Amino acid sequence: MHVPSPMTTVGDWSTPAPMIPVWDMDGTLIDSATVVPRAFAGAVADLGGPPVTPDDVVAAYWRGTTEVILSFLMGRELTATDHEAYYRRLAGAVVAPYPGVADTLAALRGAGLPVAVFTGASTRAAGLLLAAAGIAPDLLIGGDLVRHPKPAPDGLLLAARRLGVTPDRLIMVGDSPLDLGSARAAGSRGAAAAWGHMYDATALADHVLAEPKDLLPLLATT
Repeated sequence: MHVPSPMTTVGDWSTPAPMIPVWDMDGTLIDSATVVPRAFAGAVADLGGPPVTPDDVVAAYWRGTTEVILSFLMGRELTATDHEAYYRRLAGAVVAPYPGVADTLAALRGAGLPVAVFTGASTRAAGLLLAAAGIAPDLLIGGDLVRHPKPAPDGLLLAARRLGVTPDRLIMVGDSPLDLGSARAAGSRGAAAAWGHMYDATALADHVLAEPKDLLPLLATT
């Protein structure tokens, strides 16, 4: 999968038109609640680190990229060779999109809109997981392409630049309060994915989606 450089635009949606969604990946597009923590825990074990539980991994998601999380779980700085332990564990992972995601993404493309993803995972890890789930985004922004992780606005601001629109034209769709925080910080809309494993009903959201297709009516009216 080709991933544009940070300065590359992927299309021109600058004319007055529907809002454009930007999707979180884990817990929003794909059900990786088991696969990703298992890969991290396995990588830590391979590197001789301490015992790591799935809850330990999930609690570290906010720290940033795949590499940052793995280093934190190991309790030390890691080399590029060390980080390969995670990617070896992730290779061949079986992961599926949530029900309704494939049809919703197809509807977006049918309406001439891009499939854009902004995830805290590294671009490499995200590419592996999305490919395993059969999702080929038009724009993929991994955590390694921005300076500050969610809930900072960096990823959405970059997405807006690549899409050739202002941030207020974007709707960030994500299950985590971090996703919604990044939307507020960027001046975008935030839509909570209530089907995701990190959904928090108390988190401030502009919209709450019970299922992926609930997004579609918002795009032309928000």
